[in-house]
Amino acid sequence: MTCLAAPLVRVSDLPIMSVSPAIQAALDHAVSDGVFPGAVLAVRFGGSQAQLACAGRLSALAPDQAVTSSTVYDLASLTKPLATVTAIALLIQEGHCHLKDRIETILPELAGAPVGPATVWNLLTHSSGLPGWRGYYERLSGNAVFPVTEGAKTEAKQSLLRLLHEEPIIYERGERSLYSDLGFMALGLVVERSSGMALDRFFSERIARPLKADLLRFIPMEEAEHVRQGSPVPHGGIAPTEEDSWRGRLLCGEVHDENAASLGGVAGHAGLFGTAESVLAVTGSWLRAYRGHPSLLDSAIVQEFTARQQRIPGSSWALGWDTPSSSSSSGQYFSSNSFGHLGYTGTSIWVDPDRELEVVLLSNRVHPTRKNELIRAFRPRIHDLVWRECAGSR
Repeated sequence: MTCLAAPLVRVSDLPIMSVSPAIQAALDHAVSDGVFPGAVLAVRFGGSQAQLACAGRLSALAPDQAVTSSTVYDLASLTKPLATVTAIALLIQEGHCHLKDRIETILPELAGAPVGPATVWNLLTHSSGLPGWRGYYERLSGNAVFPVTEGAKTEAKQSLLRLLHEEPIIYERGERSLYSDLGFMALGLVVERSSGMALDRFFSERIARPLKADLLRFIPMEEAEHVRQGSPVPHGGIAPTEEDSWRGRLLCGEVHDENAASLGGVAGHAGLFGTAESVLAVTGSWLRAYRGHPSLLDSAIVQEFTARQQRIPGSSWALGWDTPSSSSSSGQYFSSNSFGHLGYTGTSIWVDPDRELEVVLLSNRVHPTRKNELIRAFRPRIHDLVWRECAGSR
């Protein structure tokens, strides 16, 4: 497989159009205001051609390298819906696992663990009782030395299972939703056990390749090492993330999330990289299925996965997807049937199936530091603007 350090060429069957001047100006102003060094916004409305806006630079360290439609970003938690949730949906429609399956039946290493009785449904709805986050990487890769061989990766996964086995639940299963990376780390292993394939291979062969999402993929740590050795500054169209004190280097083409890095760069909660167009390839498959059109995914399963789960009091979560709430990053106009997700590095997806509107925002707002949180206010504003420009008159 070609390393991402090589020049990137956008491969797509979709013609590209420019967004409205108002949307482009909003993205440009966000760069000027320091929301992020650069970004790509992709919009598709009513099944028409994709519209793209690009703004800013890959990095302050490389002011001559402008963001383009082929810029690759660390997608962070967009890995959850794009890779893990899509994989679980496929496995369920093929009968390889079920929402009611207890995790300990799929991952017997968790038998007798506090989280063992949690179901696939519990993990997808963030209602398993697990905490949101733990710094497992400190025990899995204490010296920031990451697994790069298959044997080392297998041992890292077994170590993760031991940590999950020891993890106490912090609330009663099903009584609330608490967004949990740990639950999706477990779901990544569920995909592997249910399919008999490594998560990155399953994603490549069963999701990205059929959807022609050419530049949507995991970058294992052994490939990240090649990227890093090529140049200490951004190159090849990859947007850098943080100047990481733990690893002692600027991260570029190397997963930002520490727990994902400690598992070799491939995990159920983070690790995916891609372009805005390649993300649209997956969201488009979900939208087509939702509306009953031919798709990789089954329409009934998509309807179930994108519906808010009413059994959990006060939760906005569907099955791995979020839905709009009063303070949603989707703004004020997206319908109640909409579904989306955020990524820590400065990425987001929102899909309004009623309006056939897909919005993908990719940025590296954590560059050079994660302390920059200006994107919180920008996200709802840009979604409101896109909705007004594209769907407001319909």
